Amino acid sequence: MSQVNVERIIGLLATDEGLRRRFVSSPGAALEEIARRGMELNDCERWALAHLDPRELQRFAESMDSRLQKTELGGDGS
Repeated sequence: MSQVNVERIIGLLATDEGLRRRFVSSPGAALEEIARRGMELNDCERWALAHLDPRELQRFAESMDSRLQKTELGGDGS
């Protein structure tokens, strides 16, 4: 089940601009936020995700069709 959560989290980070911004600023806090959504990770997965290269994450997000992106209109971080 954990692999499914890893895949979902990578998808969220690629498509949710606000979450991605929070992740780049504080990976641990963003992963805690994601865990509160019910997506549990083991320690190894948490470490690996926290150490994703923010530039590569941004590059991946920018390569996606904008219709798949969730943009943050209010700038309130939610």
